[in-house]
Amino acid sequence: MGSSIYTPSAPAVEEKFGVSATAASLGLALCIGPVIFSPVSEIPRVGRNPPYILTFGLFVILSIPTALVDNFAGLLVLRFLQGFFGSPCLATGGASLGDIYSLLKLPYGLTIWAAFATLGPALGPVISGFSVPAMNWRWSLWEIVWMAGPVFLVMLFLLPETSADTLLLQRAQRLRNLTGNNELMSQSEIDQKMLTVSAVAVAALYRPVQIVFLDPAVLFVNLYTSLVYGIYYSFFEVFPIVYIGIYGFNVGEMGLVFLCILVALAISVPLYFLYLRKVFEPEIKTKGLQEPERRLIPALFASFLPPLGLFIFGWTSRKDIHWIVSVVGITLFTIGIFQVIQCVFIYIPMTYPQYAASLFAGNDFMRSALACGAILFSRPLYLNLGVGRVNGWLYRGNLCSVLLRCCPQSPQ
Repeated sequence: MGSSIYTPSAPAVEEKFGVSATAASLGLALCIGPVIFSPVSEIPRVGRNPPYILTFGLFVILSIPTALVDNFAGLLVLRFLQGFFGSPCLATGGASLGDIYSLLKLPYGLTIWAAFATLGPALGPVISGFSVPAMNWRWSLWEIVWMAGPVFLVMLFLLPETSADTLLLQRAQRLRNLTGNNELMSQSEIDQKMLTVSAVAVAALYRPVQIVFLDPAVLFVNLYTSLVYGIYYSFFEVFPIVYIGIYGFNVGEMGLVFLCILVALAISVPLYFLYLRKVFEPEIKTKGLQEPERRLIPALFASFLPPLGLFIFGWTSRKDIHWIVSVVGITLFTIGIFQVIQCVFIYIPMTYPQYAASLFAGNDFMRSALACGAILFSRPLYLNLGVGRVNGWLYRGNLCSVLLRCCPQSPQ
């Protein structure tokens, strides 16, 4: 939400600072924060909480000068730093859920987590769509402070440590203090006894890069989720073209179009829960864990919805066709990508359970990188080629990726 809430402010930023629309869209800052901070949370001496509190605290602090800055370069730098320190919470959240829930119940927690992660960017323009025209472009940036501040206070005082290795290390430290027996050590201390702090840190930071790029399965699912996430973020540039330029909506009404994503999630989450209840749990109880790739089976069917939704949206965004038809296309697209991304989020921690935070960080980085590019090139692309033609190419790209996933693999 912190990135997309800026969307209604972009035209006013363009006018105030005399910059192009593409430059103004850079305020939708995306970042590399999770690749650095999320893997650090897997170091037992650090744990989950310090990266959460440090990064989110800096995010809240930086949000104040971001709302006050009076030059464009400063705005971009502060928006980048906002994203840099705000994104690790999203990437590390899946690993924290893995600490809390058993393997059988973890998919339910990850589904709710992914639903809010998908809904957040959609709610940003809804929240600021009416306040920015009524007040000014800074209002959307102040809303980040008002929402993030209370969340940080709750996190600071009420969030417990969840990493098992960190909890065992802290318990061993307490026992050493009580008994004076320095031979009492946790397993993580024994494993890392001969390693320096710098060696542990370098290994933690190198691990997500190593796994993401050297494991073909993880690399492919990250590339596909990056593709659909990039398309998802391109909506923040194309919706004003379609619903303001073609249908004559105002900024607030255009923001309300994003509520179709809420409708899509209201359909997707119960469907995925039904799959977990009727297929996933019975299979685990009767046949055991089996290979992680079985968690991707629902994605094979859901992956046909994104190209269908793009086709409907692209070729019905015309003045002579009611706007609700294109909204239906976006809804179908979102249902499909949520099911696919949810399957990926279940698959990722099952491949390397001990490195879940690193894997989510790698996935988050690749998604964010492509989304950043999509924000920059989507507006000129749609303006020059037209909504129908661009979505036609995106439709073909999605369909090709679907067919690639459906191809039978050669036996090992």
